[in-house]
Amino acid sequence: MQSSAAYKDQLWERQPAAEEFLSKSIEVFLEGCSDLSKLSAELMDRTAIRLRDLVDHISFSDIEIEFNLQRAGWASVGDGIFENESGLFPAFIRGTSSELWIRVEDVSNFLKVRHIDSEISGAEFSRCRKAIIYANEKLKIGVIERNGYRDYIVPPVNSEQLRSARFHLQVFRSRRRQFDTVEQGLAHTEQLIDQSVAAIGADWSCDLWLRAEREYWLRNCAAGRLQKAKQDAVGIGWANIDHHTYDGSRKHFRHTIRILEKLGYQLREMLYAGELAGWGSQVLWQPAIRSTIFADVDLAPNELTIDFSHEVLPDLTKHRRAGLLSELLGESILEAGLNHVAGLYSQSHFRNQLNRSGIEMMKPFTDWPHLYQELTTGDWAAVDPIRVQGLLAAGHIEIEEAEKLCLQGSIITHFENIERNDGFKGFNRDGIDGVLRKLDPRAYL
Repeated sequence: MQSSAAYKDQLWERQPAAEEFLSKSIEVFLEGCSDLSKLSAELMDRTAIRLRDLVDHISFSDIEIEFNLQRAGWASVGDGIFENESGLFPAFIRGTSSELWIRVEDVSNFLKVRHIDSEISGAEFSRCRKAIIYANEKLKIGVIERNGYRDYIVPPVNSEQLRSARFHLQVFRSRRRQFDTVEQGLAHTEQLIDQSVAAIGADWSCDLWLRAEREYWLRNCAAGRLQKAKQDAVGIGWANIDHHTYDGSRKHFRHTIRILEKLGYQLREMLYAGELAGWGSQVLWQPAIRSTIFADVDLAPNELTIDFSHEVLPDLTKHRRAGLLSELLGESILEAGLNHVAGLYSQSHFRNQLNRSGIEMMKPFTDWPHLYQELTTGDWAAVDPIRVQGLLAAGHIEIEEAEKLCLQGSIITHFENIERNDGFKGFNRDGIDGVLRKLDPRAYL
């Protein structure tokens, strides 16, 4: 098992030189292709998404570019591929032509809604699909769909693998989420993941898992449904996801982490707030699909230095935010669903677009030049009075809080507006503590 202590002090720095190099590289394609410029403008006008946040990789043939990109922070990882893991940046690949590849959720849908007739490389529903959408004598623009695949050449796939992937996606979509005990639910979920990983591997399974998790989350999130329709209409789908967030109880947190690790996630940094901490968030990273998960759990101040993702956490006298939500609504990995999903946007454009649709935002909990974060005010759900009475009897809530929870319910989910600049890969530890205090169900009663 990995130790949380090895990851909790990870500090991410801004990468302005790398961001400038990337910006100039993208500008070359915008100037050389009017269709790309139109697409970039439409993405902003209709979805508030910046082209920069969708660039998957760039191919180049000029040796001078290779020299400059290494000076800007990219390093060779072999086979003419250069990556910059110090921040969130696309790869650069040495090739025979200048190509910019845009990440989309579904290549077929992109071509359909944009009325583009182009040959698709890769079978439907396979691990990777690509298509050239614009080309001239100087450059090419393509779209790429990744389903748990990190490489840049479309891999071969057979009919049995495709059938298995479709099967396990449906298993994840339709999986049972309510059980007599949480232990039974987690054991059942882990068994489904074990079966998928054995059949198609952790990375492909992880991609299918997240797809099903977002679909379940959309049942509760009005802002998510609205935005998904907009992004499907321009052809990109959920290609701009920054992270997913789960809440878990202390008793079952180790099991939740074990399930995520089987999907290929690795422990990254821990977010905490010193002696005032009533919570902890283990950040996990799936390197193959470049996916981040926040796993939130209640923590006592003396537990900030332990490997809380793998050690047994004894009961607290009183639940904090994550524990209370898990008792009221169920574990996020089971019946409650994701606490929230964060998408990368031009934050001001996105907020204005949501406001025009009648969706309000909370006060931002991060407002830095290189990182902006805010949540929708949230979507409400009814709570089981029996769960409320149990919390009251155990002393976790007061009688007035219990009455209001029974009458009003609880906020179950949010959608997060996040903007990153200078390739900043980290998060605002202090700001997250502040917003999680506001998201405690007792805070709005």
